[in-house]
Amino acid sequence: MALRAELLKMSLINMERSQAQIVATIGPATRELSVMRELVKNQMDVARLNFFWGTLEEQLSYINVIKEAAKEAGRNIPIIADLAGPRVQEEHGHEFDAGSAGALTEKDLRDLDFAGKNGVDYISLSYVGNAEDLKLLRGEMRVRGIEKPIIAKIERKKALDNIAEIIAEADAVMIGRGDLGNEVPLQEIPYIEQDIIRRANTAGKPVITATQMMVSMVDSPVPTRAEVTDVTYAILSGSDAVMLSEETARGRYPVETVAMMEKIILEAEKHAAKRDIHPL
Repeated sequence: MALRAELLKMSLINMERSQAQIVATIGPATRELSVMRELVKNQMDVARLNFFWGTLEEQLSYINVIKEAAKEAGRNIPIIADLAGPRVQEEHGHEFDAGSAGALTEKDLRDLDFAGKNGVDYISLSYVGNAEDLKLLRGEMRVRGIEKPIIAKIERKKALDNIAEIIAEADAVMIGRGDLGNEVPLQEIPYIEQDIIRRANTAGKPVITATQMMVSMVDSPVPTRAEVTDVTYAILSGSDAVMLSEETARGRYPVETVAMMEKIILEAEKHAAKRDIHPL
């Protein structure tokens, strides 16, 4: 407990805010208003709702808590509704359903209806394969009167083959390194990440680097040295935002994780060349 208190104390010494944003996935570990207040205080910038997990009632409770904490802090905290897409659950995780005809499922459409009625700010589409997937989603949103930016999640080899058209059609992109690692050799991931960041920067589209950034902090109050380096190089490479998944959704140290990530980003930005940030 002493280490935990010291980490939080250190995080509040310097209230300078990073330019790059922190996206935190909300879940059972962060559902309480008291925890959400601390996430906001420690510079969570964007909240993500993962519609693969939980009920709509739970998602609504998260939305209400996020909005209440943001209102109390006098801050705008955008909410991303991350549609699950065609995935199948396995013993140790999930993977893309190769038998699916496209990226948008019937469940996604039901979740889209819910998101449109409950004031989210971004719609994120999983397993995008080409620009047509995004156009289909945009059409379904138009039918429902939903006018929100779309984030294309890059998680498939097919998406890499069509990356130029996807970035052109999307409002923002997310590099889903976990699922990408199921489709391409792991040693290629750093170079794919750099290429997508460069392309998004050139196009003026926000780019989020995601998955396993500080995953050891699910169970540890401090990150590994490799994770610190990973977050640092994501920022130095040009990421506009970095994302936490299970670290804040179900981890034991969600507030400490956000606080540490903010410190890493601030330090990286001291050493990075000045550049335009495309915030969410």
